[in-house]
Amino acid sequence: MKKLDVFTFGETMVLFQPEQMIPLEYVHQFPKKIGGAESNVAIGLTRLGHSVGWFSKLGNDPFGRFILKSIRGEGVDTSSCQFTDKAPTGLFFKEQLSPENMNIHYYRKDSAASLMEPADLDITAIARSKILHISGITPALSTSSYRTVMKAIEVAKQNSTMIVFDPNLRLKLWSAERAKEVFNEIAEKADVVLPGLDEGQLMTGETGAEAIAEALIKDSDKIIVIKLGHKGAYLRSMSEKIYIDGFKVDKVVDPVGAGDGFAAGIISGILRQEPMQQVVRRANAIGAMVIGVSGDIEGLPTFEAVEKFMKPTENVPDVKR
Repeated sequence: MKKLDVFTFGETMVLFQPEQMIPLEYVHQFPKKIGGAESNVAIGLTRLGHSVGWFSKLGNDPFGRFILKSIRGEGVDTSSCQFTDKAPTGLFFKEQLSPENMNIHYYRKDSAASLMEPADLDITAIARSKILHISGITPALSTSSYRTVMKAIEVAKQNSTMIVFDPNLRLKLWSAERAKEVFNEIAEKADVVLPGLDEGQLMTGETGAEAIAEALIKDSDKIIVIKLGHKGAYLRSMSEKIYIDGFKVDKVVDPVGAGDGFAAGIISGILRQEPMQQVVRRANAIGAMVIGVSGDIEGLPTFEAVEKFMKPTENVPDVKR
């Protein structure tokens, strides 16, 4: 694997998302797509102009091959991916009853991705990447997946690879108590932490964005960005404490994937060595663009598209102290 801007890994599943907003028992046709937090971020970053590697263990079945071809077709380096005959590729269904009312139905227990082991990791790829992106979903898949995450972090630390951690809480996969324990363990080692407000509350016991950020930064040189949905985000670093407004969305089509687009925007801006306020502002814009399109990856924009989206308010102050 060549030298990369970003390396990430985790479970991507085949997504069946009907076009009608009705209960699933009345749906008869299911278009086939893909969805997975880490591959969403990887694809988002390639569209923004970066080189990205993604690893997973896929079932040696038609769904696994569909996933690999789809992600590779987006320009992501999938050369470290593995297939297994020991378990199937995971699936999930989206049941959308209204633009804001979405139910997710997983069929991923004991899936191929849950069989990931530390020995499966491409150590060289992590060591040669500028950033390792970690999602809180991967350690929830299984004990071996958790150990794989911790091994990746260890390699990143040894090679001065920046670690960006997005908690991505999934309570269908594990208990809140275990999630809190693991999230804080990873956040302690990460350089950039991107929790939503609910995830930050779970991790710290605090309620407000500012208090959560203070609890997570612990007088370190970390960057903490608290995602606040349509309100934007709160940035806390050693030199900044600031709210950055979100972008107005006229119509919410599909809220899933906005956080992954946000993470891609943050990582892209860091790679471009831009001021963090500008980085967060673009991440807010990408999140707003994603929720206007159906599907996990379909709304992820190119760099040119997001810059155009931001232009109407380019000269309007959008930060509050």
